[in-house]
Amino acid sequence: MNKLTLYTAILCMSLCGACKENDYVYPSVLTEFINAQTDGNGVLSHLITDNGKTYVIQPRDGLSGLSADTLYRSVSIYEPLTDGTENNMVKLYQCQFILAPTPVPSSSFKDGIKTDPADIERIWRSGEYINMVLDVRIKDKKHTYHFIDEGIEKEKDCQVLKIRLYHDSQDDYEAYTHKAYLSIPLESYREKLNKGDKIRFYVNTYSQGVIQKEFDY
Repeated sequence: MNKLTLYTAILCMSLCGACKENDYVYPSVLTEFINAQTDGNGVLSHLITDNGKTYVIQPRDGLSGLSADTLYRSVSIYEPLTDGTENNMVKLYQCQFILAPTPVPSSSFKDGIKTDPADIERIWRSGEYINMVLDVRIKDKKHTYHFIDEGIEKEKDCQVLKIRLYHDSQDDYEAYTHKAYLSIPLESYREKLNKGDKIRFYVNTYSQGVIQKEFDY
């Protein structure tokens, strides 16, 4: 029996470590949830914003060794440059790959559904993603995350897509707070949802129990 492969919190990569000097200040930069694209050689070559704008990444060391022709979801720190050409070029300072698994039905989780708590620090919709920063209490276990597709229901004059956070803490001790960065890709719902429909996201929290956040499609 094939088991669903869950995404883990450890699935991330920092291409440029944080500066050791506390008083260092970056130039005029943007910090953004953004897609990072590799070329045929597995080198990060482009950043693609959620509104469809594409930037060319200024070549430098430390951008290689990835899967070829692959789109990664990331939180990136970058500086837009003016290079005098038609290309929109950026200098990439830091790129951390984040979790963006496509929601799957509950039947895909052969070992059952886990909804261990996590608090929402921020959550918002951008383009075809719902992005979030979660506060999760951890110690030394590898937490796993996914998104559960609970189906589309008709409510009044619109459809409502219901998605729930899957979180397995592996019975970790709640020693300190860790930030988890995740995005829900909505591309697979293009043929199922229309303008005016809703997306309802459910999260089990530490202090409030299950809460919901609703977004316009």
